[in-house]
Amino acid sequence: MDIQNRKLFRLTRFVLLKLPAFFRFLAKFRKTKKRLLLIKTDAIGDYILFRNFIEILKRSEKYKDYQIDLLGNTIWRDLTETYDSQFLNAAYFINPRSFYEAPLKTLKQGWQLFTNNYEVVLQPTYTRLFITDGFAALTAAKQIIGYESDNEGIVPRYKKKTDKFYTQLLPLPADSYFEFNRNVHFFQTVLGEKIYLTSPQIKTDAVAKNGIAILPGAGAFKRGWENDKFLQLIKRLLQQTKQPVYLIGGPAEVKAGDYIMQNLPAGSIDNRINKTSLPQLIELIGGSGLLIANETSAIHMAVATQTPSVCILGGGHFERFAPYPAGTANAPICIYDKMPCYHCNWLCIYKTESHDPFPCISNVGLENVWQATLPLLTS
Repeated sequence: MDIQNRKLFRLTRFVLLKLPAFFRFLAKFRKTKKRLLLIKTDAIGDYILFRNFIEILKRSEKYKDYQIDLLGNTIWRDLTETYDSQFLNAAYFINPRSFYEAPLKTLKQGWQLFTNNYEVVLQPTYTRLFITDGFAALTAAKQIIGYESDNEGIVPRYKKKTDKFYTQLLPLPADSYFEFNRNVHFFQTVLGEKIYLTSPQIKTDAVAKNGIAILPGAGAFKRGWENDKFLQLIKRLLQQTKQPVYLIGGPAEVKAGDYIMQNLPAGSIDNRINKTSLPQLIELIGGSGLLIANETSAIHMAVATQTPSVCILGGGHFERFAPYPAGTANAPICIYDKMPCYHCNWLCIYKTESHDPFPCISNVGLENVWQATLPLLTS
């Protein structure tokens, strides 16, 4: 949390930590409905790794008769509306970080959730947030289930208090480090059913796969491979194959795309950056013969749509989001330069210039990525 106005934050903190007790008192005088709330407000890639479990939940023996609502993130709203709305009764989309200094807004959102009269609240995210813990508590649901969580998204002094909001906190097994497997474990435990899904899945309209999609950005600038390395890789691709090459991504990739386009012959590749919605991006990746990208949501989209991919990978969340476990169908080929400081949660111990990526990214060589890409051009 990057708090600018401490006074407003203190009021929000009061709403999140003190009002749940009052809401629980009010809940004693109501009859709960067969209604369940899923809380999942993190990034696009996290949603790709989670969304298949909405259908599993809706079709489960335990909750098949429940109305299922979702509290999600505004950034992937169109994904939910395109692919998952048929399994949901209602969906609410928020920017979770916008609430910390907005006590009235927080109260209004909490009251809306409370009046929905949920019997069950599920928060399957391992890295919980203070704000979503508070929203879970403000529902005053009879059952609130989540993970024990780490402290990456919530400071220990608040986590100690919000842990008490949950009726059940699930420990994370040692063999469930990969994010998708964490989701499997959570829903298997809650539902009491075996789940056989081993990777995300999304059906697209693609009939044949052709072309090479390249996403040159990352969720944060310093987690992304250098623009010039992407440029040199594309030059090799243009010499090696006649397949169309196109750049993809959103607003964060515009600058990288402009640099690449300015240093290539006009018309040699197609720049589709910031020209597609998220569902269109998924369809584009699903129709591609190959994706090359940093460790971003696009890599998970490629796995879900059975598109071969090469992932340029750093060490911040190594093995949590990539590489995929051995034997996973359509897993990306991950290229990385392993360092002793891996698993740092992107809290880099090295001093770098503001315009340079973290060392675990910059150490990944062009030749290594090229050698991983070559076999996929002929497969």
